Amino acid sequence: MKESYFIGMDIAKNVFQVFTADGKGREISNKKLSRSAMTQYFAQLPESVVGIEACGTAHHWTRTLTALGHTVKLINPQRTKAFLGSRNKTDAADAKAICEVLMHPGTTFIRAKSLEEQDIDHLLARRELLVQNRTQLINQIRAFLCERGIVIPQGRHRFMKNLPQIIAEKWDEFSEKFQVIFTDSYTDYQDLDEKIVRLDKRILTEAVNTESCKRLMQMNGVGPQTALALVAHVGNATHFKNGRQMSAYLGLTPREYSSGGKQRLLGITKRGNVRLRTLLLLGARAAILGIGRRRRGEDGQPGRLGYLDSWILGMVERIGLFKAAVALANKMCRIAWVLLARGEEFNPMRLCRLVKAA
Repeated sequence: MKESYFIGMDIAKNVFQVFTADGKGREISNKKLSRSAMTQYFAQLPESVVGIEACGTAHHWTRTLTALGHTVKLINPQRTKAFLGSRNKTDAADAKAICEVLMHPGTTFIRAKSLEEQDIDHLLARRELLVQNRTQLINQIRAFLCERGIVIPQGRHRFMKNLPQIIAEKWDEFSEKFQVIFTDSYTDYQDLDEKIVRLDKRILTEAVNTESCKRLMQMNGVGPQTALALVAHVGNATHFKNGRQMSAYLGLTPREYSSGGKQRLLGITKRGNVRLRTLLLLGARAAILGIGRRRRGEDGQPGRLGYLDSWILGMVERIGLFKAAVALANKMCRIAWVLLARGEEFNPMRLCRLVKAA
């Protein structure tokens, strides 16, 4: 039986650097390979452990090398930078640093996504891009109108509310050239809006047909987008030891700068996926606003609040809405871990116990 290797691979578009070491970390080779030669090269090697930085095309090569019998580990690029040390940054040095990180006993690896999870992630990324384009287009139209003394308040809903009145009252004052520009811009806006509506329907259908998403959506503040984003990025969450580890992975735990026995906690780390963390924070704020409506009651009489609602309102009074939203997003993430990793149904009483114990 051939000896297995530890391999650090620095991936790129066409030229790849592959550093190979034996079981004791001694260098065997550090060579460049073309994209066309990659599969053939690894097919000839014995089953080895391959380290790749979690960046573009990393999941593709993870699936390709796994199919050839190798064990592939995805590594945080920031971790590799720390091992690069004082060496000059070259492809050869990067590949060697990746191998050193791979063999280090304290390294925490990133879970590779399946094709289905990447499909969901691409769907959410597509919607995010369309929303950004729509916002940019709205701001451009508002800027055009400002140059003509017409001011529209910020926000898409205010934009749509004021636009018909502006067209009715000011259209004849616009030049013919500006009328054409305005018409084209508004047509583009309508096209983007229709595409976003269609994507929202697809996202809702996908979430309703996914069992884990249905459990997640029983939580206040978790909708189809947040549920799908959680499933796409953490899967069944069993690779996390507990809910706090998953919350730390998403950057919802505080940074620490302690020295001399004195603990100092700062703001949240903001590590992990930005889109998922943003969705959790927006959902937390929506949940807090929902508590305020429930407290007022539908008939104007004070409503009855549970333990969690009282805890959240207490947090809002002590530290303010924004910090309370971050604290609630942290709790939501921990509860999501229970629902995903243990396959449990959402139970408000258990939710209260989790919050109380945290």
